[in-house]
Amino acid sequence: MKFAVFTASLPEWTPEEAVTELARQGWDGVEWRVVDQKPPTGDAGFWSGNKCTWPLSSFTEDVPRIKSITAAAGLGMPSIGAYARSDEVADVEKLMAGAAELGVKQMRVPVGKPGDEGYNAAFTQRRKEYQVIQELSQQYGVKALIELHHQSLVSSASAAARFVEGFDPAHVGVIHDIGNMLREGFEFDPWSLEILGDHLAHVHVKNAVPKPSPVDGENRTVWNWEWAPMRHGVGNYDQLFSALSAIGYDGWLSVEDFSTEVPLKERVEDNLAYLKEVQARTFTS
Repeated sequence: MKFAVFTASLPEWTPEEAVTELARQGWDGVEWRVVDQKPPTGDAGFWSGNKCTWPLSSFTEDVPRIKSITAAAGLGMPSIGAYARSDEVADVEKLMAGAAELGVKQMRVPVGKPGDEGYNAAFTQRRKEYQVIQELSQQYGVKALIELHHQSLVSSASAAARFVEGFDPAHVGVIHDIGNMLREGFEFDPWSLEILGDHLAHVHVKNAVPKPSPVDGENRTVWNWEWAPMRHGVGNYDQLFSALSAIGYDGWLSVEDFSTEVPLKERVEDNLAYLKEVQARTFTS
């Protein structure tokens, strides 16, 4: 198994700083975030002013630079962390063309959340759209990935398996994400991997914890999920790695740690140390 970092979680570093530091720490790869951001309004953040994000609008022009700095650092690129949805076909095609030029074999194509039309109608429509996405995948040789994500059409492995039924796993895959599934859609790790079967194409990892918030003036508490350091969240990584080992998974695992308790450099470095510790305990040769 190879370890990468999704650059959404590296907001303070430029791409050059990111590849230099990831290579120094011993990571195997980098998963680039690609999206047009709103102008920054303050300090660099995960979702605003992220310095380690390539704009979608200039992605084609940026491909030579991306390829050059990534190769110079000796890092692989497991996937492109894109945000263009399945109904944004022109953007998806632009991203796939760029990914193909980079030599990246897969990229995220989200299906989004239901709107006023309701879950069932949105689910049906997104599946129709994904027929076009599958054709683009065949054309460019870049597999389209659907991420398991809370408050989306595919928050669980079961929902994703229903969505991708009938699609060719050579062209349409699923990103397993235990951190997102903690918030919504969690299914026992071995079963979730079995449910995805051949459509399992990539793995994202992060961790989270539930936090209580007493309601002012009322005798009750509401709960919300917050991102947590990899070592200290609810997600059971020994269990996940054991399940991945049992199915012979030897692909990429990409970290997107959105906790902030530890400074970025130390956080990223310790994440790699932790993943290697878990792998040593759980993976069989």
